[in-house]
Amino acid sequence: MVKKKIQITSKSFDLSQIEDFHLSIQLSLDGFSFCIVNKIKQEIVCLLHYDFSDYNCTPEKHFEYVKEVFQIEPILQYKFSSVNVTHANLLSALVPQPLFNENDLSGYMKFGHKIYKNDFITFDTIPSHDLINVYIPLVLVNNFLLDRFGTFEYEHASTVLIKNILNTFKYSEHPHMFVTVNENDFNILAISSSRLQLYNSFRYGNRNDFIYYLLFAVEQLNFNPNTFNLVFLGKTLKDDEIYNITYKYVRNVGFMENRNKFNLIEEITDDLQRQFFTLLHQF
Repeated sequence: MVKKKIQITSKSFDLSQIEDFHLSIQLSLDGFSFCIVNKIKQEIVCLLHYDFSDYNCTPEKHFEYVKEVFQIEPILQYKFSSVNVTHANLLSALVPQPLFNENDLSGYMKFGHKIYKNDFITFDTIPSHDLINVYIPLVLVNNFLLDRFGTFEYEHASTVLIKNILNTFKYSEHPHMFVTVNENDFNILAISSSRLQLYNSFRYGNRNDFIYYLLFAVEQLNFNPNTFNLVFLGKTLKDDEIYNITYKYVRNVGFMENRNKFNLIEEITDDLQRQFFTLLHQF
């Protein structure tokens, strides 16, 4: 079952001109999100999100949810000038570029993830930081989108996040930890001395699970809880239970400042910009 949870549309959005617009899609474990961009006017004119009822569904069931979204969403019946897709799942692994061997993709994945013989594994290059992001995309959905739209570009959501964070904070010597909180999982991106120190993802069931994994990462990185900066993205809000338990153990807790290069609809608040950070920064 899918359920529309968010729909924000600009009053200036003209469906008669939609073929000139860019479509940006994010495929998450718990939903389907997309925004529409008028690149000529540098505007994001539409943002929609559908929730999926089953976070732990199979790839086949996830594909059924995506097809259902396309059946009920009128905007997705149109053609667009260009399309790109991000895959937001936990199936990725970073490899330093000097150590990367394109013929051993499964080798990089098998140590941290359960993979199957027929899994399609690909990779993104993050050239300015000498990193390769190896991951498993949702192939059934990719093939469906290929039939629907023709050619499109795709990458992993963590690639979008890492590029944006490292480019924005490339001159920061001070340790930072960026924590993106989703409904059932979260990821940690840590930098220090202008270099990536850690990227990892964790499933959690409650705030105690969350703080256990977070503090374990802090300890392993040898970050001082009284001095490093922890920056939240995703669904966390000021004074919710995740924020409060984090603030209990980490002194400097804040939220990602939004620096989107496109003009945004007023209803796309700072909270929504953080929740859909990779969707709104993938083009």
